Amino acid sequence: MASFVPTSADTIEDQRLYTAARLVEVECLDCLARVGVKKNSDHHTSIQWTTEARGHCTALARRTGARDVKDSCPRLVSSIEAAARDGQIPIGAEDGY
Repeated sequence: MASFVPTSADTIEDQRLYTAARLVEVECLDCLARVGVKKNSDHHTSIQWTTEARGHCTALARRTGARDVKDSCPRLVSSIEAAARDGQIPIGAEDGY
């Protein structure tokens, strides 16, 4: 159960901007899991995993407690780095997001 359910239109929009704005879909070149990615800098990468993507990732499946994606899949990280190098993922925050 959510501990906070926004009701104000401004709060709902802030939540959308914080969690989904500028997300680019990236597919792992190994297991084909698709995640949402945002890079605010060369060193800051946000990854939004879906239940489906977690189900595709064999690296996460091998871990105990596969819901913990704090340490991401190294093959997915390589796919994200390649997409950033190729210009598919814009780098840098816009309007704070």
